[in-house]
Amino acid sequence: MDEKLTQKLRILADAAKYDASCASSGSKGRKGGKDGLGSTTGAGICHAYTPDGRCVSLLKILLTNYCLFDCAYCINRRSSNVARARFSVEEVVTLTLEFYKRNYIEGLFLSSGIIKSSDHTMELLMRVAKSLRDQGFAGYIHLKSIPEANPWLIEQAGLYADRMSINLELPKAESLKRLAPEKNSGTIASAMGQMQERILEAKEERRRFAPAGQSTQVIVGADDANDATVLDASATLYSRYGLKRVYYSAFSPIPDASALLAAKPPPLRRENRLYQADWLLRYYGFSVGEIAAGGQGGMLDLDIDPKLAWALKHRDRFPVDVNTAPRELLLRVPGLGARVVDKIVETRRHTLLRLADVARLSPGIKRAKPFLIAADHSPLHLTDRADLRARLTIPKQMSLFA
Repeated sequence: MDEKLTQKLRILADAAKYDASCASSGSKGRKGGKDGLGSTTGAGICHAYTPDGRCVSLLKILLTNYCLFDCAYCINRRSSNVARARFSVEEVVTLTLEFYKRNYIEGLFLSSGIIKSSDHTMELLMRVAKSLRDQGFAGYIHLKSIPEANPWLIEQAGLYADRMSINLELPKAESLKRLAPEKNSGTIASAMGQMQERILEAKEERRRFAPAGQSTQVIVGADDANDATVLDASATLYSRYGLKRVYYSAFSPIPDASALLAAKPPPLRRENRLYQADWLLRYYGFSVGEIAAGGQGGMLDLDIDPKLAWALKHRDRFPVDVNTAPRELLLRVPGLGARVVDKIVETRRHTLLRLADVARLSPGIKRAKPFLIAADHSPLHLTDRADLRARLTIPKQMSLFA
């Protein structure tokens, strides 16, 4: 790789790291050469999941970090004093194919700043995906959609991409208007709606169109929105547009930050709690109101996960009998994941479960113990004790309820 292209890659891979719409798998680092271009943890490589559940490594870059927009929270805004670079369509295609042949990656995550116009930018993104497919590339492709672009261009991009994402950016329309005046929440919602229509039509007609669906990103902490507001926005997106994932990105301080932004960045633990709460929304039957009630003032409790926070505030619902309780109630027991609950429901059809049996099924038995009744276990003295919260948050190396 020539030096000029390597420099572009460094700049545009680093610029792409602020987009959380491509998730890390949490795998351990693997170095791939002195420049780190094949590393699973270095800038430029991220991880995502295919429709069939496989984790794949993706080249994560921007087409360019030049941008006509001046969003206050974005490091790549037009008024930002950062090094700029721009790939051609051919350069992105060549990089992707060469990295793929060397087994560095299994696909591409491609986003971009807005250059010339939204239509021009979307056309370039679409051309990258089309060119890759025309050259026989069968790997995973995730494209960032430009909501202001012509719907026809977005639809064409969906023919070649596995997943499309349209960033909501901020949970409140008034915040978007204040911090990103060139963007419009109505336009973003309309683009998401159109994308959902195309995805559903393609499924009905059994043709290919963004088979991995669409996702979005919400920036947390750039405005004054509390966690309940963020989760309300996510719940609306899931129900109205059938999104596969909402990604949460804690706002990071940027050079020459606007006075309109929050004075301090949010704690990273807030981002983690939102992901946990999002999981409860999607897979555990919790409502936003129930989750938010576990904290105070619409904010999640940073010291304990939202499921445990809810259980501690609703001790009257516990303990529940592992041998008779409905699945919906078992899902609310701290320490029991959805898969574990399904195993419990299946196993109890054939035998009466004891605490040791549950322990074999769940690695979170220590957390679940105060909230469960088993054939040989009745924890009323544990569930009601005043120091239960403290005991459930002690260091992992110490034994619970010894």
